Amino acid sequence: MTEATNGRPRFSAGERTTGEFPHSLPGVRTEVVIFDNSEQMVQSLGSHDEALRFIEEQFPAVDFHVRGNELAISGPAADVPRIMRLLHEVRGLVDRGTVITPAVLQQLAALLRSQSLQNPVEVLTYNILSSRGKTIRPKTLNQKNYVDAIDANTVIFGIGPAGTGKTFLAMAKAVQALQQKEVSRIILTRPAVEAGERLGFLPGTLSDKIDPYLRPLYDALHDMMDPESIPRLMAAGTIEVAPLAYMRGRTLNDAFIILDEAQNTTPEQMKMFLTRLGFGSKMVVTGDVTQVDLPFGTRSGLRIVEEILQGIEDVNFSVLDASDVVRHRLVGDIVNAYGLWDEAQRNRVKHSVTREKRGEHA
Repeated sequence: MTEATNGRPRFSAGERTTGEFPHSLPGVRTEVVIFDNSEQMVQSLGSHDEALRFIEEQFPAVDFHVRGNELAISGPAADVPRIMRLLHEVRGLVDRGTVITPAVLQQLAALLRSQSLQNPVEVLTYNILSSRGKTIRPKTLNQKNYVDAIDANTVIFGIGPAGTGKTFLAMAKAVQALQQKEVSRIILTRPAVEAGERLGFLPGTLSDKIDPYLRPLYDALHDMMDPESIPRLMAAGTIEVAPLAYMRGRTLNDAFIILDEAQNTTPEQMKMFLTRLGFGSKMVVTGDVTQVDLPFGTRSGLRIVEEILQGIEDVNFSVLDASDVVRHRLVGDIVNAYGLWDEAQRNRVKHSVTREKRGEHA
């Protein structure tokens, strides 16, 4: 709770409040956060005050003053409550062992802006898998919704740009399902299409030609499992990594199946893959419809599948966007820039066609 002391509102960093703060209040407001000790303060504000500097950048009109174990916050009445809410959530993350960094604060701030009914702390501390000293968890609300959709449905489509974690999170769920004996094997596949090249023109054996296309799936496996166990599991057929063409004619029972780079499937290939589904299996299809490498004039199976399967029970379409990019900050900016450029090109073509129909000339 918040209490007034010496005319200034104060609260202990260990206390929690519920509900939303008002979005607009007149005047200036001052709050003082009291930390139990210096260790708690460092955990909450980040090493070398990195987290505090991030908050200062987000709220330039607010003044922050540190004195001992106290943090005074003074500024526009509309901003200060948001900062207090942010710090309350930070405390919740610290209590669960999360190291507070600017990246974590950025994720937390995005969740608060979304005004989702989900608890931000629950989203950011939802552990899928722990391996080799690293914990894999969703970092945005859309990623958490995507993971929940994988739990709740049999066929899931994860559609979004590069860096949104759509394949990595699906792989983590597959490994989790295998470890918990929900499935007996993992099958990972991709279409062997890249920038218009054809396998027959590449040097080497069939394995030499295929491996580069499947390397990202191998890399993800190595991030999630003991590398020494992977060859053994692959030899036993517990983990299979193969090009999409190898799926034809099969029925895949009791398996967690992931189709990556699905934007490079034709409609016929997509139908072939989806109809491989057997009893006790789950399928996750991931792809980015803005990066199709199929020959010019070939339709992408991923672009039309939502229209075809719309309304079918137990099939889910999860869409991620630039706000879900968890790579370098510039990746999100690049995705946004390309999206704006693509939209401008579509509008230009549409405008040109309209002018032609009207008989107008440029």
